[in-house]
Amino acid sequence: MPRALAAANAWRVRSPITCRSCSAAGGHLSGLAAKAATSTIPIVFNAGEDPVALGLVTSINRPGGNATGIYIFIAEMDTKRLELLRELVPNAALIAVLLNPTWIRFKTVSKEIAEVARAAGQRIDIIEASNEHEIHGAFKRIARLRPQALLVGADPFFNARREQLVTLANHYAIPAVYELREFAVAGGLMSYGTSLTEAYRQVGVYTGRILKGEKTAELPVVQSSKFELVINAQTARNRRPPTSDSEGIAESELSRSLVVRAFFRLKEYLCV
Repeated sequence: MPRALAAANAWRVRSPITCRSCSAAGGHLSGLAAKAATSTIPIVFNAGEDPVALGLVTSINRPGGNATGIYIFIAEMDTKRLELLRELVPNAALIAVLLNPTWIRFKTVSKEIAEVARAAGQRIDIIEASNEHEIHGAFKRIARLRPQALLVGADPFFNARREQLVTLANHYAIPAVYELREFAVAGGLMSYGTSLTEAYRQVGVYTGRILKGEKTAELPVVQSSKFELVINAQTARNRRPPTSDSEGIAESELSRSLVVRAFFRLKEYLCV
């Protein structure tokens, strides 16, 4: 756990300002740091990992202790993103999968993606990157492999490097799917994942309920229920008109039904 987080939460607990609840909305590390700092002040966390496995709560339905919050499905959606990517580029012979090998769920996620791909008869190539330099190297390898699509795995580090990832994917003209709406806003072709806006709203709702007297031990952990399918219309339009011998991926090769579905079902999130 980063020392800065531990120190910040310890200060909050010792602060002379009365602290009736603590919202640890910076991911599971913030939640763990807050829980380590106090066993009495109520904590509302958001976590992209299983809060039971992390030790934040005893169970999803009956958290126990002084913490409850939001369980954001992140890695669980990578296999679904692979399915959507295959629908987006239905003729893809090879799909590259970019994962961070230092991520805590790397082995589990890479195994799950490989199993789904094998069941679908889809050839994939898992490429690893854990820092800025390795990301550049990964895309050079992708350029040599010439896959027809790219799945960028869910990972906090990748989220922090989304501008770099989107820029490189667009530079190499490879259709890519990402975890969060923010990637599509930054120019990425498509994203599918949990609505962070809804997750943070729920953190606020729970904090308010606790301030009104409800007990954290009796508030079940809320699991992701709202997901966003976002296609960046400008990025899609920039892919046409293709030539028949173009090395890039033509917009005409993208699934029209998927584009229409994103536009009409999640029109407010379509990035133009």
